[in-house]
Amino acid sequence: MLKTLILYSTVDGQTLAICKQIQQTLTELGEQVCIVNLAENEQPALAEFDKVLIGASIRYGKYRPELFKFINAHSKVLDSKQNAFFSVNVVARKPNKNTPETNPYMNQFLKLSLWRPQQLAVFAGKIAYPQYRFFDRMMIRFIMWMTKGPTDISKVYEFTDWPAVKRFGQSFAYKKTC
Repeated sequence: MLKTLILYSTVDGQTLAICKQIQQTLTELGEQVCIVNLAENEQPALAEFDKVLIGASIRYGKYRPELFKFINAHSKVLDSKQNAFFSVNVVARKPNKNTPETNPYMNQFLKLSLWRPQQLAVFAGKIAYPQYRFFDRMMIRFIMWMTKGPTDISKVYEFTDWPAVKRFGQSFAYKKTC
């Protein structure tokens, strides 16, 4: 049985929700899956895993610092395993920005990272205005207004394409190991 490690970096939890969907898909296909938050101090023993998948979200145009800290410290080990990376950002709600080739945050990731993942994906995230603190609610609303997105702060807007998440999980499961 293949052992897969899913690492994630999230602000509001949507990246974790996507990781759990991928975990379910991989488990159904016979893999043993462990999910770890990159913000936690525990460093997973990468050598114990056959495959590594990392997912990270964007807030205010940036990935969280722990993402690059981990990747740059472990890029050689990551390269030695079957691996993949996905980005979660609301910009991906737009049809012309929802692929690894067209998403500006994926391009940013590839410029800043020492690691070159074997598989890439981009998923649109979620805007949950009611759960945000006042400052975040107003900033995100302003950004959405500028980018012609939803601005009603009483609502939650989920943009994640869950069938695409499942297909990505299946693709990661069936990809041949290096």
